[in-house]
Amino acid sequence: MAPLPTEVRVTAGGPVEFRFERRGDDVLLILHGGHMRAGLALGEEPFAAAGFSILAPSRPGYGRTPVRSGRTVVAYTDTVRALCADLGVARVAAVVGISGGGPTAVALAARHPDLVERLVLISAVGPLPWPDRRTRIGGWIVFAPGVEAATWAGIRMLLRARGRRALGSLLSPLSTGRGPAELTGDDAGLLLRLFAAMRSGRGFVRDLRPAPDLCAAVAQPALVVASRTDGGVPFAHAEALVAGLPRAELVESRAAGHFVWCAPDWPALAARIDTFLRLPAD
Repeated sequence: MAPLPTEVRVTAGGPVEFRFERRGDDVLLILHGGHMRAGLALGEEPFAAAGFSILAPSRPGYGRTPVRSGRTVVAYTDTVRALCADLGVARVAAVVGISGGGPTAVALAARHPDLVERLVLISAVGPLPWPDRRTRIGGWIVFAPGVEAATWAGIRMLLRARGRRALGSLLSPLSTGRGPAELTGDDAGLLLRLFAAMRSGRGFVRDLRPAPDLCAAVAQPALVVASRTDGGVPFAHAEALVAGLPRAELVESRAAGHFVWCAPDWPALAARIDTFLRLPAD
């Protein structure tokens, strides 16, 4: 997956790296998950094909967005609000929070309801403790700033040497089912390219910190998409999000793991999300 071109805008909250693909008037603001940055697009194709403009900022510590641009999840939502104002975006059809980007998406909807019409959460971290203690300690060690570059260099070397077998080792912790075994050739190729392009920067160790639970303050309609076999973000997070968000609906993916975009039912899920996005605004 070759990174796409990005820009950096200095906002009132600090510099933000972002990718803004302008198409129609309706804008989706996408907050990607851990090890991702603005230049890496995942699962965006159906929405781009439907004519949505895509605004994808890098979260603090990822890509070229420095930590000072959002030292807390809530502070970063103010920076994103400032970025939208600078770009002339007064309203977004939805904020889409993916995986570790989920808490920021919830906070953005809660803190800036004038900006956000709807909320979509995909394989998203919810208000439960995350991750487990073992994963947290391992993440601090392996993906710490100053170490993560060597970690990802080693991962890329392993992927080049062992290909799909190495990919299976990386995916196994992200599935409680037979995730790696069920991948098609195209999806395996997509994930090989994705893992080869990932970096953690200073962002991932920040994702390991607890985030505030602002679900009850979200008045907008919300759609939560998750798989019961997700080993990266357990399905209980989706259930907690639906329980905490006042106007949420849960849609189950049949994905055999964390990456719902690689499941046979992804086209149907994308169509369901598209229908949700086109519902009349409140």
